[in-house]
Amino acid sequence: MQFDLSDEQNIWRKTVHNFVVSEVKPRAHDVDVSGEFNWQAVRKMGPLGLLGMPVPLENGGSDVDAISSAIAIEELGWGCGSTALAIAAHNGLGCAPIVYFGTSDQKAIFLPPVVNGKGRLAALALTEPNAGSDLQGGVITKAVRSGNEWIINGAKMWITNASIADYIITLVRTDASAGSHSLSMIIVPADSPGLLIHPAEKKMGLNGSQTHALTYENVRVPVDNLLGQEGNGLSQTLRTLDGGRISIGALCVGLAQAALDSAVIYSKERKAFGKPISEQQAMQWMIADAATEIEASRLLVYQAAWLKQESRTFSKQAAMAKLFASETAERVCRNAIQIHGGYGYSREFDVERIYRDARLMTIGEGTSEIQRLVIARKILSNTI
Repeated sequence: MQFDLSDEQNIWRKTVHNFVVSEVKPRAHDVDVSGEFNWQAVRKMGPLGLLGMPVPLENGGSDVDAISSAIAIEELGWGCGSTALAIAAHNGLGCAPIVYFGTSDQKAIFLPPVVNGKGRLAALALTEPNAGSDLQGGVITKAVRSGNEWIINGAKMWITNASIADYIITLVRTDASAGSHSLSMIIVPADSPGLLIHPAEKKMGLNGSQTHALTYENVRVPVDNLLGQEGNGLSQTLRTLDGGRISIGALCVGLAQAALDSAVIYSKERKAFGKPISEQQAMQWMIADAATEIEASRLLVYQAAWLKQESRTFSKQAAMAKLFASETAERVCRNAIQIHGGYGYSREFDVERIYRDARLMTIGEGTSEIQRLVIARKILSNTI
């Protein structure tokens, strides 16, 4: 069993890490305070390959393996949760479905402009006001075919990247009578008449990754914008989310690592009772627990990514990785604030921001409760 990264993966990690140190991490605080997307760094990500990680070379992407993609998102998460979430959503939710299910023409038209760093990004719209975890039964947004067009009406919410996207892949109901085959994915250009992107939500954290509600009012797109076969939207969504959970798990590892790094530095500098608090057993135990849980999370993420790149079943492992890493990140960030004491509650220290950013991760891309449901069903189905 091989646990070492390849030479190429180690070089990739170092390259991405150095980029994050110079272009992402220094702006994380300002991005959080201003709520402005870090376009300055993202423009430089195209040539580096960070905007087209699942995209084939012929479509302008870097086509890196799944472990390398997880490494990149982890490093971005270490630098800035907001930037990492936007890039993870762009790659895993906005680009991946076209890579998986798109025609050669769709790939040639939609992918090159969003991976070169010169244009906008990509987004996926699944969630609705009454359809979060229950996509199969809750999606109301519908698309009706009229001649050579789809006419879309409905609403979405909590959509990452909507205001900075070139297109938004939208999950719609195309046949209400088809049961599990009633949903489809359609590529909707973000400038389509009738598509209203509402102002960014005011959130607890991840302020530099803007999230929006959408309204579709007789939005017309070509029939050719249907992604894959009509009625396959649910299965396409589930496959997409499996990969997305690996990304969120990786992002959580990065957030937790950043919090731990800050806590270690602070514990060596801060003195109490005549010595650095790093010499206090209570601090050491929190640091030891954090390091252990982070390493376990990283291995779970890498295992799921390895299974994915080997074209093996990885749904259970992706859910496990996302569940454990997201809950680990929350614990580690909480304890990092505890180690900082009162200073940890101040916005002058990174751990306050990291904690707020980490809080979403047990909710987005499927709640912890949904992950447990996925895991349990996989286990129970194998024992019957």
